[in-house]
Amino acid sequence: MKIKELNCWIVCEEHLIGTKNQCLGIAEALGVKPKFISPILKQPWKSLSPYLGFESSWCFANPMSPPWPDLVIAGGRKSIAASKYIKRASGGKCFTVQVQDPRISSRHFDLVAAPAHDPIRGSNVIQTQATPNRISKEILEEARAQFATFEKLPQPRVAVLIGGSSKAYTLTHDIMTKLSLHLSRLKDVSLMITTSRRTGAENEQILKDHINMDKHFLWDGHGPNPYFGILAFADFILVTADSASMLSEACTTGKPVYMIHLDGGHPRIDKLHQNLQELGCIRKFEGQLEHWDYEALNDAAMVAQEIKKRIKINE
Repeated sequence: MKIKELNCWIVCEEHLIGTKNQCLGIAEALGVKPKFISPILKQPWKSLSPYLGFESSWCFANPMSPPWPDLVIAGGRKSIAASKYIKRASGGKCFTVQVQDPRISSRHFDLVAAPAHDPIRGSNVIQTQATPNRISKEILEEARAQFATFEKLPQPRVAVLIGGSSKAYTLTHDIMTKLSLHLSRLKDVSLMITTSRRTGAENEQILKDHINMDKHFLWDGHGPNPYFGILAFADFILVTADSASMLSEACTTGKPVYMIHLDGGHPRIDKLHQNLQELGCIRKFEGQLEHWDYEALNDAAMVAQEIKKRIKINE
């Protein structure tokens, strides 16, 4: 089968933006334009998936129907029931790829793509170094054209990607104050800062209180999201420890990545941090910047290549 003939569905809940982008990154690395399916499970599958099983069309509030795809790339807990159902309904012809550890046996899928910090292993499990993502040479080139105004900022340009408090991590006011002071003391650099809803208005204000934003860039949430543009123009990237997605995306650029400490932690994410440090991708941010080289991550392309090999896709 040729790539241009491949019918691909991405199955993922709409609100799982990070997981959806992992699936989309793999599809883009394959060179296919996928159809998006957001599964809506009825009870008891909504609460008990993926452990309940017995998936049929009546498990879904938005039933799926043929023609079935050649390939499903799925992510998220509720996608597992849909992936298993599509495989069965297609007579086994659909090749199913599950992104992240599904917490059930890998035998239910044709391929599982899980990061090395997840415990799942098996003959049909491929381990990624971090999480697949959309970062590619093409994406960054498009972003450079779209956000060419960043070129006016003097170099070196420093991307500062700030997440925030979550179940596992806390971005305290003390941490934000320390970070803001470190950033304010960096000499002859241009800061390109983006925050998230989890950052909080008070923490954003701490940034503004310590940094002269007339000389730097802080995205205010209006207009097109400049995230890819910030990565494209950055010479250095600073990322808070809470976001596996942002750390993975930053390390896919091949640029020096510094991790910003937050209070708390989680064993799986701690393992990701350790892996990325051992690969030479990230260092802890302590107020200074220096350049170093490492081999950029390329997880989406690695998974795409494995899919091609297993279902014999030709260019």
